[in-house]
Amino acid sequence: MNYHPFIAVEGVIGVGKTTLARQIQPDFGAQLLLEEFEENPFLADFYADRERYAFQTQIFFLLSRYRQQQAAPAMCRQGLVISDYTFMKDRLFANLNLRGDELTVYERVHHALAENIPLPDLIVYLRADTDTLMERIAIRDRPYERDMDRDYIDALNRVYEGFFTAYGDSPVLIIETDRLNIVTEPDDLDLVTGQIRAAVGQSAWQDPLPQLDPRETLTLAETERRLARFQEFHRALDVDKGFLTDAYFNFICLQEEVGELAAELKAIWATAADEGTDQNQAMAQRQPALRSELADCLAYLLKLSNDLGIDLEEAYLDKMQMNVGRSWRAKEDRTQ
Repeated sequence: MNYHPFIAVEGVIGVGKTTLARQIQPDFGAQLLLEEFEENPFLADFYADRERYAFQTQIFFLLSRYRQQQAAPAMCRQGLVISDYTFMKDRLFANLNLRGDELTVYERVHHALAENIPLPDLIVYLRADTDTLMERIAIRDRPYERDMDRDYIDALNRVYEGFFTAYGDSPVLIIETDRLNIVTEPDDLDLVTGQIRAAVGQSAWQDPLPQLDPRETLTLAETERRLARFQEFHRALDVDKGFLTDAYFNFICLQEEVGELAAELKAIWATAADEGTDQNQAMAQRQPALRSELADCLAYLLKLSNDLGIDLEEAYLDKMQMNVGRSWRAKEDRTQ
């Protein structure tokens, strides 16, 4: 049975968890699991008098989040899931807001429920300084947040930072958001999406193409063939637009595009080496450029195949059919 990734977006109040979950949902074709915080009848009273209403607020949230998170495994069997919170966040708030017997009771209930909740395959931790958080809280202007205590948000920020930077039960992708605006800046959204895709290993989780199942051994006859149609499209496009159909010219263009792709890869390796960052993160940052350069390389390869009168799909299938029946020896055997 297929199982798709469970991605949870985390961060302090106002950092933009729900906004990010909604923004990336179409690109990932994901199901959303959003926190139902507005259903908590004690929330407004809690912000007005945290000490008096903390226990009622926390218990309501705990049970509500438990009910929601129990649905995650079934949802993951249907497709990728993006949540705008994790179950463990509830305990962070409880330890900040509860004391004495109330905290003891809460901990017992939480411990019993947590055993039945799945861990995310990836946690995307959105980081921002307290001033940024207060600005974003003011901009969204929820009635019960209008008198939000800055000291409370600052304390919560420190709790989150300490917890998620040391968390080890699931992979954590940390994203600095102070200078990002994923709503108005498409490049910012592309950057974040690329980082998440690289962190979760999207290619390993994506739905199989028609007639393709990555868990099975396939034959060439079972693969869906579209390369010939792409080549046909380029042939018609060149005629319609009056593009030059000269093999030498298109070979030079292909070489140029390969050079630009090489420059992008060189920049990735240089960034990873100079900044001491993970190569996957550096690659995610340049994902749009890599995508564009690879598409250009393929376009000129198809055009060159047309110029030379070669059916690229047939050539590929012939070559791969040879590889299917070929026996590969270890490197040391080939040198003897």
